[in-house]
Amino acid sequence: MKRKLLNVIGMLLIAATLSSCATVFGGAVSECQRTKPAPGEPARPVRAVALVADILLFWPGAIIDFATGAIYKPCDNNGK
Repeated sequence: MKRKLLNVIGMLLIAATLSSCATVFGGAVSECQRTKPAPGEPARPVRAVALVADILLFWPGAIIDFATGAIYKPCDNNGK
């Protein structure tokens, strides 16, 4: 019984991790996507398509995308 419960929990964690659209399809996460903007700096733009897909398909995927920074658009070459 305990082993079956651990298997179910493991499968749910894997499904949650792999179901976040920006993490799977967004490519590598850059350093500027991971860095929180300082006070006074503009907010980072969000990938709208990935956010809508996360909400429609599996909303906990949006939490994972925000936690990893994959939901934010990549920075341009100037680091902004």
